[in-house]
Amino acid sequence: MIVLNVTYKCKRGKREAFLKLITAEGIDAASRADEGNIQYDYFIPTDGSDDLFLLEKWRDADALAGHGKQPRIARLKTVKAEFVVDTIIEKYMSTL
Repeated sequence: MIVLNVTYKCKRGKREAFLKLITAEGIDAASRADEGNIQYDYFIPTDGSDDLFLLEKWRDADALAGHGKQPRIARLKTVKAEFVVDTIIEKYMSTL
């Protein structure tokens, strides 16, 4: 299993609009339906920051690669310019 911890460092006051766009365009729901997806959930930190955290779990590298090729991921990359100043991705391998 591959686990990704994705932290979006959102522009001040833009986190809620970014999350709303992700939900309205179905990026989250469609990603959960991707072949090999185990978990794809967004979380809002309690520290008052403008960060948005995404926890992704994928069956294997092929599933993650297939997800990355979806048009909605290209769309996400495009809209990030409006909402996000930095993206931090931590990748872990798990035997669970």
